[in-house]
Amino acid sequence: MTLTVAHWIYAGVTLAIIGTMLFRRGVVLPALLGTLLVAWVYEKSFAGGLQAIFKANMVAAKELFSIFLIITFMVALLRSLNDLEADRRMVVPIGRMMVNGHMAFLILTGATYIFSLFFWPTPTVPLVCALLVPPAIRAGLPKMGAAVAIALAGQGMALSSDYVMQVAPMLSARAAGVSAAEVADKAMILSLITGVVAIGMAYLTLFRKIRRPEDPRNEREWESVVGVQGKKGGTDGGQGQSSSRWGSVFAVLVPLALLSIVAIMIYSKLGGGRNLEGENGAAFVGGVGALLLILATVAHWKVRALDRIADHLVEGLIFAVKAMGPVIPIAGFFFLGNGDFSGGILSDSERAPAFLFDLINSAQSLIPDNRFLAGFGLLIVGMMTGLDGSGFSGLPLTGGLAGALAEASGTDPAMLAAIGQMGAIWSGGGTIIAWSSLVAVAGFTRVSTVDLVRKNFFPVVFGLILSTGLAILIGG
Repeated sequence: MTLTVAHWIYAGVTLAIIGTMLFRRGVVLPALLGTLLVAWVYEKSFAGGLQAIFKANMVAAKELFSIFLIITFMVALLRSLNDLEADRRMVVPIGRMMVNGHMAFLILTGATYIFSLFFWPTPTVPLVCALLVPPAIRAGLPKMGAAVAIALAGQGMALSSDYVMQVAPMLSARAAGVSAAEVADKAMILSLITGVVAIGMAYLTLFRKIRRPEDPRNEREWESVVGVQGKKGGTDGGQGQSSSRWGSVFAVLVPLALLSIVAIMIYSKLGGGRNLEGENGAAFVGGVGALLLILATVAHWKVRALDRIADHLVEGLIFAVKAMGPVIPIAGFFFLGNGDFSGGILSDSERAPAFLFDLINSAQSLIPDNRFLAGFGLLIVGMMTGLDGSGFSGLPLTGGLAGALAEASGTDPAMLAAIGQMGAIWSGGGTIIAWSSLVAVAGFTRVSTVDLVRKNFFPVVFGLILSTGLAILIGG
């Protein structure tokens, strides 16, 4: 295979993007400029390069728009539940089960994980911190222990698999050229291994610091944390009794609906009923979220729901754009390196070059036929991309590398994509990077972000190494 100047420019821009991430800077600008340069040189036309910028973003937006929709509906649902105060009612009974610090750690971990699977950690953290952290501290769990449990369960274990909403698996799978369902299944297993190991190790380091429920220090810590939690003001427009009644109804209805989703998806994977794997599963979750959104909005706002539901959807879409908007130009650049997408970006769709895959194939003789090097290499690249504090921006790169390295290393591309996804999200998603969304967890629990990183770092890294090694040995 003959490599052109455009191939080498693509390689240079890819390295520049990785380097930019290492310096904790945004990579949208180099991705856009890289798309222009590669297309300009390849097409020998500056106008063609300008068109490629737009087309690359269009291709990426088209491929990823389903991700925006699922986030929109689920965040809008959470906003509608907030109107009814049903979101708070859902977690209050959980707090009553915290009879001691050890039970509090376990319950806080489980509740954060489940809610983060369905609503993502960003909107979940304020809710969990406001309602579950104070009773956990009063039961004897130090506030650092609460912060560790929330970060590892939500920002780490739940977000790294993203098994319900499947935003991360779809990003990884599209770049790798495999199905989202394959990546999602493997990412779920890896996230559970990493999470159980990391949370278990963290719990052992906290074990002796957990106090008895009657310890007077609990009250002082509780007061220090509860002081930063804002009190919910009235937003029901004089419909307090109605909100109270319907809030109780939806506090039961929504968890039952979400548990039903899990049961139906598991039944589908076992071969029963309608196929709900990959995008079909995400569409099913989004549809259920939309239906619950309609019911909750009508229950609270009555006739005014005709206008209010649009506000909730706009809020959800704004959140989706803020979270995923920067990923589009980055994905556009890496889609340019994939022959499945480059034809829709460049003017000559018949030749459809695959810059990244061509580069990997040309260096195949230099790449050791070693699954461990490929697996741990993807893990390291993923963790490096997570240094930007996002966790998602590096998935097009790790996915593309997974698809390109799979043949040379004799490894399942879906497994490699899942390993890269683990590295990117566990690092950048908010467990061991101080400038990531971990700041929110530290802020709500009133602990030092740097100290929280120190507590998380070794358990997370050890969990990632163990899960990657097992993946290569057993499932590679």
